[in-house]
Parts: sequence; C-alpha cells; structure tokens
Amino acid sequence: MTTGCGDGSDSGTDSSASATPPTATATASATSAAPSPSETSQRFRAEVKKVSAADLKHSWRKGCPVGPSGLRMIEMTYWGMDGKPHEGGKLVVNAKAADDLVGVFRTLFDKRYPIRRMVPVDVYKGSDFDSIEADNTSAFNCRNATGSGNWSQHAYGLAIDINPCENPYVTAGGEVAHKDCVKYKNRANRDPGVIHKGDKVVKAFAAIGWGWGGDWSGTKDYQHFSSSGR
Repeated sequence: MTTGCGDGSDSGTDSSASATPPTATATASATSAAPSPSETSQRFRAEVKKVSAADLKHSWRKGCPVGPSGLRMIEMTYWGMDGKPHEGGKLVVNAKAADDLVGVFRTLFDKRYPIRRMVPVDVYKGSDFDSIEADNTSAFNCRNATGSGNWSQHAYGLAIDINPCENPYVTAGGEVAHKDCVKYKNRANRDPGVIHKGDKVVKAFAAIGWGWGGDWSGTKDYQHFSSSGR
C-alpha cells in the first residue's frame, strides 16, 4: 500500500533558505496524515454488543440452554465474495467466546478470506435451512443438532457455520440437502470460500481451541466450527 508524500521542493530564491539543510518536517507531516478512505475501508473493525430477547425473537425461546444475557452480537467488517470489504456483518455468539471470535475474524479479514453473507439467523425467521440456502454465515440458533434430540452447539452460541453452500453438510452416504451446493461435495474444488484441511480458516479456529466438522468421520460438516469440536 502506498502513501502520499510531499516532494519538499521550494520555489523561493533566498540564498539563506537554499543553504539551510533540509528538515524532516514535510515527511513527518505526511506520515502522520489521516489515512485515505480506501485505507480506512480495508481495516478490520468489530464491536461486541449485548442483545435482548427482542433481538432474537425467532432464534431464542424460554427453555434454551443460554439466555440473551449470555449472548453477544459481534458487528464487524468482512471480505466479500466480490473481493471488497463490507460493513455490517453480524454474528450472535456466546458472550464467553466473543473476544476470541473477534480475533478469529480479524485473522480471516487480514488474510482476505471471502464470506458471502453474515446476518443473524433471525433474518430467516430462525430457519437453518433458509439461512443455508442464502449461503449465510451464522452462529447462534436455539435448535437441536441435525438428526439428534440433543442441543446443537449453535444453541449455546458456541458454533459457527461459514459459507455453508461452499462448505456443505454431507451425509455419510454423500447426500447434500441443498441442490445448488451439491457440486461442493468435491473438496478438490478451489472456488473462493471453500475450506480445506489445514488451511487458514481451520488454523484460525484451531488457535482458540475450536474444532472443524470437516474432520468428522462418516458425516462431514465442512461449514461447522465449534468449541467442542462437535
């Protein structure tokens, strides 16, 4: 990234001025100048906010394993599939994990990992299916684990699904529920957003102790990262 600077030239003819050694004044003022809008837009920014039941009217209900007071909304910038930074990404997560997750997404932003969309699942009235159809990256949703009667890690705000179309849930029999995402069963695919074993996304989550569903045996959940690894 380049920064602008003055050339320090002086059009005057005063001999005393020309005999004076050059100073660092011009350089110092240039280097301390405010960043350009393009530079500012490429900086990661995140804010962690409290949420209420009113913010989670489709994704939370009484009886869920964590209440609104135990959750936080991270509002952040993220790199889009268009190769540009985007404002207004929103992810609802467990309050205890919020700061660690800010660090993860800072790393992903710095490495320009692209994300299609990032809004709370409440935008889709709590429908995990519809959120996936929109290729939406999301976290908290008070629901059971797929095919189980037990709470999902999403119900605790301790799981995140990233680019769920490029990184689908694939059954042990090789089935994908979303027709537009079937082509991503082929994990040799190198399209933007596809997560691979040992890549920058897996490493960023591993740095905070979170496991990846792509490491499961049988069924694979390539979009899924969680604090428990499940």
